[in-house]
Amino acid sequence: MNYTKNPDLHTIKPDWQGTPVDADHRFVNHEFPFKAHFGDVLKWMTSDKPQKQEKKSDTFRLASVSDSSFLHSKKDCIVWLGHATFFIRLGGINVLIDPVFYNVPFIKRYAQHAFGPDVFTQLDYLLISHDHQDHCQEKSIRRIVHQNPDMTVLTGLNMEGLLRPWIKKNKVQCAGWYQQYQTPEQLNIYYLPSRHWSKRGITDTNKRLWGAFVFQSKDKTIYFSGDTGYGNHFRTARELFPSIDVAIIGAGAYKPEWFMSPNHISPKNAVTAFHELGARVLIPMHYGTFDISDEPAGEPYRILKELEREHKINGQLKAMNLGECYDSF
Repeated sequence: MNYTKNPDLHTIKPDWQGTPVDADHRFVNHEFPFKAHFGDVLKWMTSDKPQKQEKKSDTFRLASVSDSSFLHSKKDCIVWLGHATFFIRLGGINVLIDPVFYNVPFIKRYAQHAFGPDVFTQLDYLLISHDHQDHCQEKSIRRIVHQNPDMTVLTGLNMEGLLRPWIKKNKVQCAGWYQQYQTPEQLNIYYLPSRHWSKRGITDTNKRLWGAFVFQSKDKTIYFSGDTGYGNHFRTARELFPSIDVAIIGAGAYKPEWFMSPNHISPKNAVTAFHELGARVLIPMHYGTFDISDEPAGEPYRILKELEREHKINGQLKAMNLGECYDSF
């Protein structure tokens, strides 16, 4: 196994050799190495769907809020736009994460994003967690870049080659795991591991890095999980960031679990991860927007609310509406 990092960025974990890569120069999960196999996809597509009828009859849809006043405020806030797309303001810095404002080919969409891209004209940073189409959409990125020509793009190693034709002159910083981006002192941004994979074409599997983000101002810390399965990276994140205020964690696209668990986390495991992070507030994401798995659209929400009723969430569950501005953390 070899290891790589961006030599221009600071590594925050003292004993970290770098992000692991195999002999084919493909990135590898540090705890659970994973390679996608077409046979597994075929098995999933042709297997029985025990919740097929339940999923078909599920009327759950995310509610949407159309108040855009947060764009004209200076207050710290988190706004869920849909799936894994978030607007975050922290320490006076405006950040947009994983924008996917338009439809994704061959994927049914349950809900549109609360706002279109045209309202985001004062961004400091655009963050892309990894290269999958439901997180890294060319049309959305081109539009956001057009409206924010001075914005900097923050992402993972080897992502610049994919992004550069879309972003033209914008600055790009590509980090390895446990590296800190170069940002103004009022907001530190870090790239941490997630348990996932990457692919855009036929031959580029795991050629680009995937990961999580941490945002830290002088008095607040936010963790964004990216796409991830469950693993020890949550406990390690707590060692590095022992006072996380808000943890944004995926809680959907997890069934069938034999197929999805290496890459997506279930609602129950999202709560376990939340506890291991030691965060105060849990914001679930990655459910209710796209139909990309076997569970009914509203199942993640219902499971999380049941866990909340049973007092099994050690902290606050903030299940957000699309477009809702959360500024009381």
